[in-house]
Amino acid sequence: MAENEDVIAAIVGIEPGGALAHVVAGRADVMALSQQTHDGALTPDNPGGLSRAERAALAWRIAKINDHKALEDHFEAMLEKAGAPDNAVRLADIWFDGGSDLRARALIRHVDLVAHAPKDATRRDVELLQEAGIADEDIVRLSELVAFVSYQIRVTVGLQLMRGLA
Repeated sequence: MAENEDVIAAIVGIEPGGALAHVVAGRADVMALSQQTHDGALTPDNPGGLSRAERAALAWRIAKINDHKALEDHFEAMLEKAGAPDNAVRLADIWFDGGSDLRARALIRHVDLVAHAPKDATRRDVELLQEAGIADEDIVRLSELVAFVSYQIRVTVGLQLMRGLA
């Protein structure tokens, strides 16, 4: 997918002039904001302590956890475009727990927890990220990433269901 392309529309396969395009046009503001959030969460000008490669890998991991193949492919392509070092690629492996890398373990643990059972996350989970040396600003960035990718998955699934009914 081209950069700045409407990822949700591309993944759902919204055809210009189609019934679903008409419905989505009524929410053009939401679609535009969703794309802006995608770009900000995954390819920000200032990535802080979470590189673009790490962001793409963690997003890919969330897509895998949710068994969303189209978004898996999208985030894998983003990771490749970021020139992903091996340590970032490993973050996407749902069987990898971080090994001996305390920071990777903390990131993976948190992403998996929030992607699987967000209501189970507690203050202690944030403290574990801090204890692994992750700055508060990066904890916020990580939270934004997990929240956005989870949202993006639900929107695409909902629109795909609507497309199937149209």
